[in-house]
Amino acid sequence: MRVLLSTYGSRGDVEPLVGLAVQLRALGADVRMCAPPDEDFAQLLARVDVELVPVGPPMGTMARPSTKSAASRRAAELAAQFDTIAAAAEGYDGLLATGLAHFASRSVAEKLGIPYLYATFCPFILRSPHQAPPALLPGQSFPPDVTDNRVLWDLTAQTFNALHGDALNAHRATVGLPPVDDVYGFIFTDRPWLASDPTLGPWQEHPELDVVHTGAWILPDERPLADDLLAFLDAGEPPVFVGYGSMRGVSADIARVSVEAIRAHGRRVVVGRGWADLGLIDNGADCFAVGETNHQALFGRVAAVVHHGGAGTTTTAARAGAPQVVVPQAGDQPYWAGRVADLGIGAGHDGPTPTTESLSTALNTALALETRARARAVASAIRTDGAAVAARLLLDAFSRESPSPSA
Repeated sequence: MRVLLSTYGSRGDVEPLVGLAVQLRALGADVRMCAPPDEDFAQLLARVDVELVPVGPPMGTMARPSTKSAASRRAAELAAQFDTIAAAAEGYDGLLATGLAHFASRSVAEKLGIPYLYATFCPFILRSPHQAPPALLPGQSFPPDVTDNRVLWDLTAQTFNALHGDALNAHRATVGLPPVDDVYGFIFTDRPWLASDPTLGPWQEHPELDVVHTGAWILPDERPLADDLLAFLDAGEPPVFVGYGSMRGVSADIARVSVEAIRAHGRRVVVGRGWADLGLIDNGADCFAVGETNHQALFGRVAAVVHHGGAGTTTTAARAGAPQVVVPQAGDQPYWAGRVADLGIGAGHDGPTPTTESLSTALNTALALETRARARAVASAIRTDGAAVAARLLLDAFSRESPSPSA
């Protein structure tokens, strides 16, 4: 069985797919992946010897669309990845996409007549009468007099059509495919996969959408921590980690605010540089900066994790039993901030721009003894078999749907 995995997004979109690729290969599948050409993604795929087919510009250079015209341009750019993905899919038995790879990837699968699946890592974007849809553009709001979730999702589907329909269909016409009249349904399909941990990101079943909930796709990381980081960790009480992952547009003084708030609690600090290239604010011996490192190992050594609320970081911290403070910046991050607070394993900060005082208040919750006890209890419930479950389901689905499966 030959499987093409396709994604366009940040580390939170790429790394889980690499975890799935590892499990697919363990079952004998031939796997390659289309992903952005960022250097850290190339290194990640090389680490597990999975072939990378670069697609689109580096994700680190992309900005989130803030207007309808910008969203339409982004849709046209994403649809134009068709040729690269189509070439990569030749001779393959099925295609699974995540992130922003949906426009081109589903059209490719349709053109080639091969099975197609779409997976998301957070339930917040899946249509459900049990939850309201998220805003699709910064500052977007729904009519204040509309409270029925089904009606709100209908409005969201109309917004998807308005933002992306013309650009998507213009491209599909150039490759001989019919127009799409329901962009939301085109993206998420009638049977989307949800790769979130059932404890952290639960899905409440209902008859309007058939969701395959596999559990989170975790890529085991066996890399040792660097000697200088280990020396810092061993030199005192567990520090607090602060990092904002793939977020580049964080407030300019967020490193200073974070370090000051953590110091106010008498704690040492590990600063994760991330895409925002955060650094140390002074020469204090109580702070240490790290670049790319093994978070699975590091988070087991810290008193708390202050982060942006990406699905991967939230899951890694929860699995390590580390209390969290989530400072959500965009996308699904407010959802994860809410889940961390609801589970009692930390605090969700109100908004993306903390002050020293507001972050210190959130740390009061995260550093409390009862929060650490709760975080350790929840850690024991986090599943680690999601990628293995998904790999088996995927091969079974493609075997049943493929017109002429190969060995």
